[in-house]
Amino acid sequence: MSVSPNILLETWKTAYGIPPFAQIKPEDFEPAFDVALKAAEEEVQAIADNPQAPTFENTIIAMEKAGKQLEQVAGVFFNLTGSNTNETLQQTERTVVPKLAAYGARVKLNPTLFNRIKTLKDNEASLGLDAEQARVLERYYTSFVRAGAALGEQDKKRMAEISERLATLGTQFAQNVLADEADYKLVLENVEDLEGLPEFLVEAAKEAARERGLDDKHVITLSRSSIEPFLQFSTRRDLRQEAFEAWSKRGETGGKTDNRDLVRETIALRKERASLLGFDSFAHFKTEDTMAKTPEAVNELLMNVWAPAKSRALEEAGSLAALSKAAGGPDAIAPWDWRHYAEKLRKAEHDLDEAELKPYFQLDKMIEAAFYTANRLFGLSFKELDGISLYHDDARVFEVLDRSGNHLGIFIGDYFARSSKRSGAWMSAFREQHGLEGEVRPIIVNVMNFSKAPAGQQTLLTFDDARTLFHEFGHALHGLMSNVTFPLISGTSVARDFVELPSQLYEHWLSEPEVLRKFAVHYQTGEPIPEALMQRLLDASNFNQGFATVEYLATAIVDMAIHSRDHAADFDPIGFEREVLAEIDMPSEIIMRHRVPHLAHAFCGDGYSAGYYSYMWSEVMDADAFEAFKEAGDPFHEETARKLEEHIYSAGGKQDPADAYMAFRGRMPEVEALLKGRGLI
Repeated sequence: MSVSPNILLETWKTAYGIPPFAQIKPEDFEPAFDVALKAAEEEVQAIADNPQAPTFENTIIAMEKAGKQLEQVAGVFFNLTGSNTNETLQQTERTVVPKLAAYGARVKLNPTLFNRIKTLKDNEASLGLDAEQARVLERYYTSFVRAGAALGEQDKKRMAEISERLATLGTQFAQNVLADEADYKLVLENVEDLEGLPEFLVEAAKEAARERGLDDKHVITLSRSSIEPFLQFSTRRDLRQEAFEAWSKRGETGGKTDNRDLVRETIALRKERASLLGFDSFAHFKTEDTMAKTPEAVNELLMNVWAPAKSRALEEAGSLAALSKAAGGPDAIAPWDWRHYAEKLRKAEHDLDEAELKPYFQLDKMIEAAFYTANRLFGLSFKELDGISLYHDDARVFEVLDRSGNHLGIFIGDYFARSSKRSGAWMSAFREQHGLEGEVRPIIVNVMNFSKAPAGQQTLLTFDDARTLFHEFGHALHGLMSNVTFPLISGTSVARDFVELPSQLYEHWLSEPEVLRKFAVHYQTGEPIPEALMQRLLDASNFNQGFATVEYLATAIVDMAIHSRDHAADFDPIGFEREVLAEIDMPSEIIMRHRVPHLAHAFCGDGYSAGYYSYMWSEVMDADAFEAFKEAGDPFHEETARKLEEHIYSAGGKQDPADAYMAFRGRMPEVEALLKGRGLI
């Protein structure tokens, strides 16, 4: 019986090795995974069974080279399940993810393989390793120990069961949130429902309705680029409340997509896994391998910022309530009122409103601005490629060239919201950089959820949207500029509370007058943003920072608490959320940025579990890091940019993150830089 060829398992002869998306069918993935998993397992077992004494080459380098076929299949699959999924891919995901988790557990819990790695670690001083090789050996050893490789047989068996079950739960959690987001639409039936909405939002809502077969209507979705401006501008308080409650209750609908049981089981299994490894809590387990090291250090940072942030938020709430009352609205504002009155207050205090700003922030120009900044800092250039089929017609592809004009990598930008895409914004890789088998250059993707303009019109962004674009492009540069030998430490493969430094730091350049004057140009006239308007925008940079900091901190505090404390078997995640918020005296006018039932960062996998604090930990560094350019008197200071490239953007995980930051800045930062940057002191 002949086996049908599967494009996912072949060596691609495409330009730059870009996946041949036009030839890939959703039903190809499951059989491809079966073949690739079997091959990877055999390769790893051959390393474990090697009769020769372990060496760095026959063990660590061999492991780095194993499973390439599996990496190729998984690299395409998981990018598609996030950005352009369908029923077949989702079913495959539910089937394959537990298999991958089981495979990963078998590798990490293989006693023969671990013994080889442990032998190398024990004899490291005699191996003659360079710094990068030593770092890779340490990372292998640590990852195996943290996976349970040093446990007894019964405990290792239980660790494998836990890993497989957690993978299933994370997949279901993500699919439930996506279903709630995709299923919801607020249909604006008539002209009264459009009251207060600026033209850009009306057009975006019309396009969203057209995509859903409602050509004569307007639709608000749960994409941030749709619902947030609706909450800002709509004068229909009843509709604001309806949309806000749908947004805040994703994953908590009481139906088949309700995530509360999944959260309960996930928390119990994580606690059990941490206990098997000898940790007091899952939060202690997670933070041990980060810059923070302990939950106590995390909580100290969070609470140091909480007090001034809450104080500022309460002042803001008072101002908004007074504005509401003066306008004949309620005496006390509700969470669905905050953005509406904040927009009015920003207009009153800074003579700014989104409808005035947005014409100057075209998507295409902001992409150019991000590219320009990379060119000024690092000498990179970007050339858009035509004639290459991608996974969706909206996606765009660019060749990235280094300062010498050599090929550095491929960048894919996927900018628009759609029902097949999960919410939020992220960077990922179809292929990561390494130099182990020749120079392998990366294929990096940024995925956004901006509201798409109707055909023939320019897509306009809010300033926050533009900041998101810069943020994710900072991550993209971390992947594109990676210059390491080993895949294990490539690009963004760094401590979770360090990985946000390159992205958050990059946001600073969006606010540089040189960048704004050049790229914030009116979509109709081409005129640059007026100097007075630009100055008002910059002067308002810390407007509403109490709110922004409180909604973020509340999520980080609850995430850390839910992973730090003991819970009864039947504990209620929503009740726990309320309990923690009461402990910190959360202002009633604000809710968590991501409530527990849709906190994908923590429950779609282990990525940011007990790690949502990472954005703030990194912000302490990014606020201080940009000060280095200010001290040099030039936001594009050549020598400072060179050090930033060498020690941060191109270094991957070659060294401990604290050492990397010290090499760039010469010292560690203090929290005051963050408080100053947010205008909280």
